[in-house]
Amino acid sequence: MRSAIRLVPDSSEYYMRLSELDQEHARGLLTTALRLNRYNAQADIELGLQYEAEGDFERAEKLLLDAYSVDHTYLPRWSLTNFYFRRDNLPAFWRWARSAAEMPADDVQALFELCWRVSPDSAKITAAILNEKPELLRQYLQFLLAKDQLQTLASVAPRLIRTGDPESDRLLLFTVLNRLVAANEGVAASALWQSMIAQHWIIADTTVPNNANFARQPLPVSFDWSLPEYPGLHSWPGASGLETEFTEGLPEDCTVAEQVVTLTPGDYTMTYAYRTSDIPPETGLQWEIVDAKSNTVLSNSTDLSSNTLNHAALAFSVSPGTSLFRLRLVYRRTLGTPRISGTLVVVSTRIQAHPKS
Repeated sequence: MRSAIRLVPDSSEYYMRLSELDQEHARGLLTTALRLNRYNAQADIELGLQYEAEGDFERAEKLLLDAYSVDHTYLPRWSLTNFYFRRDNLPAFWRWARSAAEMPADDVQALFELCWRVSPDSAKITAAILNEKPELLRQYLQFLLAKDQLQTLASVAPRLIRTGDPESDRLLLFTVLNRLVAANEGVAASALWQSMIAQHWIIADTTVPNNANFARQPLPVSFDWSLPEYPGLHSWPGASGLETEFTEGLPEDCTVAEQVVTLTPGDYTMTYAYRTSDIPPETGLQWEIVDAKSNTVLSNSTDLSSNTLNHAALAFSVSPGTSLFRLRLVYRRTLGTPRISGTLVVVSTRIQAHPKS
């Protein structure tokens, strides 16, 4: 590098590089780099950090501000955010954190972590620095997921629907929605789901359950069908409904299909149409309505067995205090019966509330 400087003595970048290799003379080399190019924001930052390390905070602050005056990209803003964090100047810290968020880098998780160190309050961080830039919202939702900040997660996710891209952001919002469901945050999860439908981010039904006729491939989200695969159990949705084949190796207790549904207190009837082949009666193949929070079975149907198309119904009630339920088709082998071997076709399902008197 010294040989390069002798050949090109007016190269600011060569002095910058040499300052990294020669720490003893770093201050002088960085000063020379700035004299040669006053627009070298990186030199301003590095020299400012040198002065800060030596305790000259006033000169350090000036150099960092000089860096921002010639370069309005993320790095000078981030450097000032860190400086005011170290100086415990919280008003200036939040001002520059907000400025850094206005021009987010490819990875701003460190910015969110720094804000968390100042105030582990996601609502305060949201109010202080968040904007509508989708590249920032995406990373912030990932941060909130990692911190398990569900209330803030529920309030921020709809903002990405307004400004983001369905193709690139849909799976992230499915992750958010599934996390809310897992935490039994039924109201927030349902609101996010309905917003995704209203903004045409997904193709879904407003009926309960969604995809009631199994005509579409399920989405990877709790508010659509989950179709587990086991040895001896294979299911496929299509124009004819949900077709399931039970063969050798089938577990004695397994879920065939499941979907989370949101229900308000009241009385309901679930209607379903199906037919079976080679599945005898009273073998343990049935529908269940399950409290998602306690995993308690509230009601279950008679066993499914009919060689012709059968329309059946299941009445149940929902008490106040619970909004999320799992509609689950299960096989639980009845004692004294062999494991089933045959096929099941579920043509349709529907849950309807009784009219209130």
